[in-house]
Amino acid sequence: MTAATSITVRVPLKIRRRPGRKTVVTPVRGDGEDPIPTRADPALVKALARAFRYQRLLDDGRYGSITEMAAAEKIERGYLGSLLRLTLLAPQIVEELLNGRARHSLAPPDVVQLLPSDWEHQKELLARA
Repeated sequence: MTAATSITVRVPLKIRRRPGRKTVVTPVRGDGEDPIPTRADPALVKALARAFRYQRLLDDGRYGSITEMAAAEKIERGYLGSLLRLTLLAPQIVEELLNGRARHSLAPPDVVQLLPSDWEHQKELLARA
């Protein structure tokens, strides 16, 4: 019988506290390049995932209204309504946000309240941001 072996892997990284979240900062490469930034905003990714989940629950008929869903999910109705507005973002913008390629940094409340529902106007506004 062979003895169990273990391997220890050490990865130099820093965890920085930012308002409301922690961010992993990867180490500087040997040739003096800047640290590789983390890709997508975790809070925005989480908000998008929740928004599309809630929209799917409404579409499938599991809940008859936002009020009913908010009560069942034990969240504020206004918050749920704000999250559902994220489903109105243009697919291209959602993809950029999820992949961390967005040229703008918007927090979930900003995205929800500042952008119109028309996809072309969204792209125009964000191109100027």
